[in-house]
Amino acid sequence: MAGWPVYHTAPSAHHDVSKIVVFLHGGGYINEIVRAHWRIVGMLTREAGVRCVVPIYPLAPHATARDVVPAMGELLRRFVEDAGPAKITVVGNSAGAALGLAATQWLRDHGYRQPHGLVLISPGGDFSIGRPQQVAIAERDPINDIPGAREAGRLYAGDLDVTHPYVSPLNGDFRRLPPMILFSGTLDLFYPDCIDLAAKARAAGVSVELHLEQDQPHNYAGMPTPEGRQARAIILRAVA
Repeated sequence: MAGWPVYHTAPSAHHDVSKIVVFLHGGGYINEIVRAHWRIVGMLTREAGVRCVVPIYPLAPHATARDVVPAMGELLRRFVEDAGPAKITVVGNSAGAALGLAATQWLRDHGYRQPHGLVLISPGGDFSIGRPQQVAIAERDPINDIPGAREAGRLYAGDLDVTHPYVSPLNGDFRRLPPMILFSGTLDLFYPDCIDLAAKARAAGVSVELHLEQDQPHNYAGMPTPEGRQARAIILRAVA
């Protein structure tokens, strides 16, 4: 679809077609889908008993937000329309979570129907990374650093400003978006973004469930830890 590879998984030949997850992988817009992402897809397929759809979107610098966000929005439009009354949940981690949020903002702006829910795992809300507290967080973040994250944002922005909502959806409009579940940890460079993202969504009348974990890193929800297992249990309930 849209010239992109799109993978479909299902728990069995007699799977429940009334529940679908669109999974958007992370990687800072510059890295391809990896085994850890497929483990999440496998968990959702087997344990939640849902069908998963996994678009493999093109990466920066060869593809940038100006093209990727509208194309992802159009894919979501087709998934939502083709699914009819089926429950569709968009699950994304890191850059994939930000892309999912930007794509639903695109759907809203173009008058299209929204998916039933968003599950955002450690979304990168603002790739300008200009908050003073992020300097202190970066000293303890075991995964992201400020120069690398800024460079990934610059490459993905292309000819757009890095603060453009396609790149930094925290700066977009949150009205009439689907209910959201967010996960973040205090060791995550984007932790302050998640707090503000939840606040902006709530102020716009969007239902938000925010899960903040002390001393947990970026994408902790996918890790083999007690906190990660607890987060995945919440995600399984949300998509089932």
